[in-house]
Amino acid sequence: MDRNLALEVVRVTEMAAIASARTLGRGNNNESDQAAVDAMRKAFDELNIDGTVVIGEGERDEAPMLYIGERVGKGTTSAPPVDIALDPLEGTTLCAYGKPGAISVVALANKGNLLNAPDTYMEKIACGPAAKGLIDLSKSATHNVGVVAKALDRAVSEVTVMIMDRPRHQALIAEVRSAGARVRLIEEGDVAGAISTCFESSGVDLLMGIGGAPEGVIASAAIRCAGGDFQGRLKFRNDEERQRAKTMGIADEHRIYRADELAQGEVMFAATGVTSSDFLRGVRFFSHGCETHSVVMRSKTGTTRFVTATHDFQKKPIG
Repeated sequence: MDRNLALEVVRVTEMAAIASARTLGRGNNNESDQAAVDAMRKAFDELNIDGTVVIGEGERDEAPMLYIGERVGKGTTSAPPVDIALDPLEGTTLCAYGKPGAISVVALANKGNLLNAPDTYMEKIACGPAAKGLIDLSKSATHNVGVVAKALDRAVSEVTVMIMDRPRHQALIAEVRSAGARVRLIEEGDVAGAISTCFESSGVDLLMGIGGAPEGVIASAAIRCAGGDFQGRLKFRNDEERQRAKTMGIADEHRIYRADELAQGEVMFAATGVTSSDFLRGVRFFSHGCETHSVVMRSKTGTTRFVTATHDFQKKPIG
């Protein structure tokens, strides 16, 4: 994939972020999500790619969302065929109710290199580059907190673990606390949470817990670019999900996937903040324009760019 494509993709997340940020605090999840989807689809139309959405917002009969199997991009004869994993607005409720941590994300890989993950849950663990190769999803939370502390040359009491605040995580939260580590609870957004483990400035050292499987694929792409580590294991909620996974080629439901198995080969990742967090600032509006804060990464070079952009609506109307 051409390196310039990475900077093109960040324009896609910028447009989705700006559109959804206009709905901030209105208390309407559907409005926020739809604004992001419409803006992202329109922005993809400007890209010279032959893209297929493999991780999206649902099935085709759930359109107008960006559905699994949808073709995006100009699709010209010279356009590279790519698979796309996306979430136009990760943290819909966070945006709708004016809370921190909502982002717009897109990951790209060469065709066939992103796991077509079923819409089910995934047990996850993620860390930054310092502990790469040391975390193990098959072992206890206590073990993993300990190896991360050792890799960072810190006391366990100085390790921060991010976990989604859900009833299903009560035992996990209790174990991490018992191990002596710090716990940061989040309402939504474990893609941003997983990525934040790769940046010391975020203050997050480890992410653990059960979240969406599609989000696990997106996070894997970003973590591969940033040099961190990720492992995931599918957690089916019922036999229907289990059967659907089999039709998608997933034979072993107990398999633990590594980041380079969920997102293979060369990958690119872009994200733009919608509402501010420790990782990315949110969209800030001013007279006739706004400012966005994004990150764009490539696995091939390990390059991470933070992009602050000023958008002039008088010269280029958006929305």
